[in-house]
Amino acid sequence: MTPMNSPDTRRLDFHYIALQSGFWAMFAAICGYQAALLQGRGFTNSQIGVLIAVRCLAGIVLQPLLGGWADRHPNVPLKAIVNLSLLLSLVVSLAFTLLPGMGFLPTAVVFVVLGGFEISSYPLMDAMAIQFIRAGIPIRYSLGRGIGSLAYAVTCIFLGMTVKRLGVESVLLIHAGLMVLEIALVQSFPVCALSPETAPAEGAAPHSILEILRSNPRFSFMLLAILFSITALLPLSNFLINILQAKGGGAEQLGLALFLMAASELPGSIIFARLQRRGAGSDRLLVLSLFFSAVKALALFLAPSVGFILLAQPLQMLGYGVFTPASVYFVSESVPPADEVRGQTLMMVASNGLGGVLGSLLAGSALDAGLSAGAGASWMLLLCLLSACTGVALAFAALRKR
Repeated sequence: MTPMNSPDTRRLDFHYIALQSGFWAMFAAICGYQAALLQGRGFTNSQIGVLIAVRCLAGIVLQPLLGGWADRHPNVPLKAIVNLSLLLSLVVSLAFTLLPGMGFLPTAVVFVVLGGFEISSYPLMDAMAIQFIRAGIPIRYSLGRGIGSLAYAVTCIFLGMTVKRLGVESVLLIHAGLMVLEIALVQSFPVCALSPETAPAEGAAPHSILEILRSNPRFSFMLLAILFSITALLPLSNFLINILQAKGGGAEQLGLALFLMAASELPGSIIFARLQRRGAGSDRLLVLSLFFSAVKALALFLAPSVGFILLAQPLQMLGYGVFTPASVYFVSESVPPADEVRGQTLMMVASNGLGGVLGSLLAGSALDAGLSAGAGASWMLLLCLLSACTGVALAFAALRKR
């Protein structure tokens, strides 16, 4: 199975790695410092939690719509949909940068667009790679994702130095510049033109979301496990500034903590590739990643100082570092080819989408309640630990389903 006019595999690999690196550097600029940025604009922890939840909720609504539309219109290149989403996000992001006095409602509108379009472009980028993999061109997805994490890490170090020198608002200008670069990378990415023997069969129409979930209990149950686990995991990075502040740290240590967290995802993706070559299934690797996410939540809950918080960050290696490639391959192995884009979208909705909504709302409320009770971030970390353990239990149960 080979595509017509197949591009050079090595160049395609490097291009996809650049695509991943550009996205995650851009993501670091807006999401790694979003809590610190919103704190600087005078919002409370509960308001910040709502704003982050609004961003995630917008992704929940739009990701299935974009994925479903892409499935129904295979003649439209995925990169065209991605770049239209990024261009709209760029316009709104620049407005947010130029109007620092925005109130809560206008800021919520900005976060709706950033969550609905910027973040929703990522599963479509995943699908761009999967198209080539299905056509017989072995793009090293897990390596690209791992190097993307390294780009996130390096960007966080750079952002930490920039924030110290120029203030937290400077991250918005860096975000806009990185978005322009990502648009250029997406536009120059080749389109996968499948040969007749690799094209989907006549009449292989995509199924509805409800049909995908109803007909595949193992897939559906694993999505539920991931929802609980990511509800626990995302606040550990989104509200990392609060965890550091509770132990006497601050924005200065945030860049280093984010670097340690993200840099550890690269060896995690390499470990995933090696375990996969040795026959480990994507479902079992998913369970492994959820288990180590729970271990990280426990380590942060018990951490007595900023130093121990920093030491806990490399646990991300076997947690989220394995989760991302494992989740992509799990979807690819669990749903029919005609439902590939919709399946990847469902995974993003359950994880960074709905998990982000619940995690942000619960974490923001728990932080404010903990502060009023003199408990700092402890209440949020306890909530994250309980949710992570629930996710692990559900994941083991999912392995028993057909």
